[in-house]
Amino acid sequence: MTDWNQARNCTLALLFCGLVTLTSLSRALVAQTEQRSDWTRWRGPTGNGIVEASNDVPLQWSENENVVWKVKVPGRGHSSPIITQGRIFLTTADSDAQTQSVLCLDQNTGEQRWTKVVNQGGFPSKIHGKNTHASQTVAVAGNRVLAVFYHHGAIHGTCIDLDGNLIWQKKIADYESENPFGYGSSPIVAGGRFIVLNDNANLPALIALDVDSGEAIWTADRSLPAGFKTENGWTTSYATPVVADIGGSQQLLVSGVNRVASYNPQTGEELWKCQASWDVACGTMVWDEQSNVVIASGGYPTKETLAVKADGSGERVWTNKVKCYEQSMAVVDGYVYGQAEQGIIHCWSAADGTLQWRERFEGPESASPVAIGDHILFTSEKGNTLVVRANPKKFEKVRVNHLGDSAFASMAVCNNRIYTRVAKKEGVRLQEFLYCLGK
Repeated sequence: MTDWNQARNCTLALLFCGLVTLTSLSRALVAQTEQRSDWTRWRGPTGNGIVEASNDVPLQWSENENVVWKVKVPGRGHSSPIITQGRIFLTTADSDAQTQSVLCLDQNTGEQRWTKVVNQGGFPSKIHGKNTHASQTVAVAGNRVLAVFYHHGAIHGTCIDLDGNLIWQKKIADYESENPFGYGSSPIVAGGRFIVLNDNANLPALIALDVDSGEAIWTADRSLPAGFKTENGWTTSYATPVVADIGGSQQLLVSGVNRVASYNPQTGEELWKCQASWDVACGTMVWDEQSNVVIASGGYPTKETLAVKADGSGERVWTNKVKCYEQSMAVVDGYVYGQAEQGIIHCWSAADGTLQWRERFEGPESASPVAIGDHILFTSEKGNTLVVRANPKKFEKVRVNHLGDSAFASMAVCNNRIYTRVAKKEGVRLQEFLYCLGK
């Protein structure tokens, strides 16, 4: 009888352990699913503005249609919303008080949870009319929220937790531009490294810091390479880097300073580079795994979009004289979609650059497109969003939606909802709003 009881107890214990393990695994799988659906960095989970197809994401909206909630956003900023663990993070700035802050909103209601002022004073005397003092989108790594701001003549990094508690803050590098345009590059996180681009007139560089401590890990010199010719010698650029799985490896891709280049995100080692005809770039590079190419576009002083082999050779594959400048592009099923100046949307073959079609929407434009399944959303600065079908054979307009009077921030998509930051005129000032759009 004793042996039977021991066997029974052992069996029950094993069953209990099994249930606990299954429960833990289920929770882990749910957490992984939630993590994949979160929008934790500039241009989303993969850094290229691509969202998995879902019939539950709204493609039609207005002020009174498919609006789950909208809330006022204090101050001004062009950063995009970042979403994780039920929270939305935005940067904003108050030019009168000269403060720069990180905001945290509730994902379900838009209610403001907390505000963390990370700097006061030291604003540059002048920036570009399309820039703000809070244009950089934050990056999230686990329970760390990482932001960069330009003030007191330098780029500063701030790390806070999900509840707004300061973990570390430091000056990353001096920033000096050939023009009083301000700073434009958002930070990214890869492999525990907080990566910041500082393409400036003095010492252009890529800089990687430890996420948890803020200590420097590596610096990659981005001075003008020997033999690379520029029209004016500018080394200030405004692009945001991206880490892509392409060419059989992880590559840190960035454009600007007269070239497109690839680096090892763990060490900062330059893997390859290819000269461009322009000095200045603003958009984030995109890539196509099918043809193994990366694509970039720049605009000053020369217009050019170019594709480069991602195999380490730096070989130029194709080029054209189109400028998709402030905004990034999107690659869907082997085709590149880009909104160029004057609002003309182009579709090219990623493999050889063949123009498939082009069609005028409207300009100017600053927000980067978002691809949701077989639809691509392009937003103009007037607040109009054109929804087109990702069809390389012909231009297919689905509809045009409108929100606000001014739209510079790129959209975020999370759990079948679209989050978009726009501004409306209220007298002589602009009041910003964050909308949550859903069916």
